[in-house]
Amino acid sequence: MLPAHPAPAQEWTRPIEMRGRFVVLAALTTAHAARMAAAADTQTVEFLARGGPQQNTPEAWAEHIERLNAAPHRVNWAVLGPAGEVLGRISYSEARPDDRWVEVGTMLLPPGQGTFANPEAKLLLLTRAFEVLGAGRVQFKVDSRNARSLRAVEKLGAVREGTLRQYQVRPDGYARDSVVFSVLSSEWAGVKAGLERRLTPDGS
Repeated sequence: MLPAHPAPAQEWTRPIEMRGRFVVLAALTTAHAARMAAAADTQTVEFLARGGPQQNTPEAWAEHIERLNAAPHRVNWAVLGPAGEVLGRISYSEARPDDRWVEVGTMLLPPGQGTFANPEAKLLLLTRAFEVLGAGRVQFKVDSRNARSLRAVEKLGAVREGTLRQYQVRPDGYARDSVVFSVLSSEWAGVKAGLERRLTPDGS
């Protein structure tokens, strides 16, 4: 059963600030570019569907952020740590209010990997999707070669739906296979409980 009253369409792509215990999600801007360049490594953008900056410089990251923010049906947040450090970026990479679903895409920099950043950022975005926007579905697409991200989405509790073969062509010309996962509104309570457990000191 879908929520009875979805939020107005303009809310689905509004980058409101969200605060958790460990991270803050703030609207992604070019002001974050220098800190992203300082923390990135060669693997940071290796599997992104649309690639990343051509060089690891503040200027290239700023151009990349501008392209992300200009994309239609998309809204982007910087994932910030306790001291304001940039741990990565998380997005509704596609928002479709008419059909009541969003797609979540995540890019974590090395300082944010293996920390509370991923589960809490996902908890914040999925809570907004299901409990504020009124989404019936949240989906994820992962490069079939990206073992780390595949494990992360499986650990989230999302349902693996299948593989879209040669679905997205990266800037280097590689046509990647994208593995699709989803969480439905009827499954959200269980997924939310799992994410909250992972954010406790003894969570797994």
